[in-house]
Amino acid sequence: MNELASVQPEFERWQKTAVRIGVAALALCAVGAGLNPKRFFEAYLMAYVFWLGIALGSQAILMIHHLAGGRWGFAIRRQLEAASKTLPLLTVLFIPCLLGLHSLYVWTNPEAIAADALLRHKQPYLNAPFFVIRAAIYFAVWLGTMLLLSRASSAQDQTPSREATRRLTLISGAGLGLYMLTMTFACIDWLMSLEPTWFSTIYGLLIMTGEVLGAFALVIIVAALLVKHKPYAEVIVPLYFHDLGNFLLTFVIFWAYMAFSQFLIIWSGNLPDENSWYLHRLVGGWKGVGVTLIILHFFVPFLLLLSRDLKRRSSWLSKVALMVFAMGLLDIFWIVAPGFGRPVFRVYWMDIMAPIGIGGVWLAMFIKQLKGKSAVPAHDSRIEEELEWA
Repeated sequence: MNELASVQPEFERWQKTAVRIGVAALALCAVGAGLNPKRFFEAYLMAYVFWLGIALGSQAILMIHHLAGGRWGFAIRRQLEAASKTLPLLTVLFIPCLLGLHSLYVWTNPEAIAADALLRHKQPYLNAPFFVIRAAIYFAVWLGTMLLLSRASSAQDQTPSREATRRLTLISGAGLGLYMLTMTFACIDWLMSLEPTWFSTIYGLLIMTGEVLGAFALVIIVAALLVKHKPYAEVIVPLYFHDLGNFLLTFVIFWAYMAFSQFLIIWSGNLPDENSWYLHRLVGGWKGVGVTLIILHFFVPFLLLLSRDLKRRSSWLSKVALMVFAMGLLDIFWIVAPGFGRPVFRVYWMDIMAPIGIGGVWLAMFIKQLKGKSAVPAHDSRIEEELEWA
């Protein structure tokens, strides 16, 4: 079951294609950075936040599985672990965001601070040195969690002892709490502070929901590709896709609930400092983007995922997941881009190249981490019972 020889050629081909496309797109972005640095940093931040969200969302799902168990997690655990292990790469890829602080954030501009009493009030928190320190803490927590989970998983593969399984559960309990805490502040720092006079207490949870939704969409797409090859064809049975489809449906609903809750609370309050965020996103073509998200990120996948037959057919489910994945990127664009002072909806070429570039190198690293791993974890005390039940 764990021999991966049949899928290794596909891994090699996918990895080479991803890295070539990614490097080429990043090279074009480097040229764009020389021509228009501000536009480059804007596009790079949006793309970076999206792909970081996929890695962190995968790590969150992995920890949920370690805590709750369930047959659904054993089929995708290696994919989740591989996605989580891309965090060292993403840590390095954060450097351009630091280099672009003064191009991205108005609170780094002394003249803007001097002219705005609210920015002066927030200066003890919104300042470049403290921003960098907080970012270092976030990455330390995320990388530390990844390292602990990876070591415990390797120990579990090497010995049938139940101690490793118990350790994974303990790490996951603490890790989920730290993920929610650090990601809440990271969303405030990296995204909400693009418009420093606006705030929302639900904002961080909305972004985190989108991360987990995007991660579920990705692992479904990957599982649908791998199920064509042994040994994954023996492991990922239709019942597992049904479970994954149910999770995708759950988080589609939860994302819509969080997005609508934020809108309803802010709009009903009718306070200029709060509803200005939505006003900027309902004019100049941005309203059309919002309507597209409502239709293709909620209504269409919601209706399709109600079908039991669709969720058990990997080819159909993967197409729905691909749509959800693409809409997740559009959602980040809709949330972030108007904060750069874009009154009219417009997509610049670097807005396209940056996600392709970062995504290409991320996928290459993801595939590298996935290669050589067994299809399912070894020596997990829960796995035999779950697989037999399936």
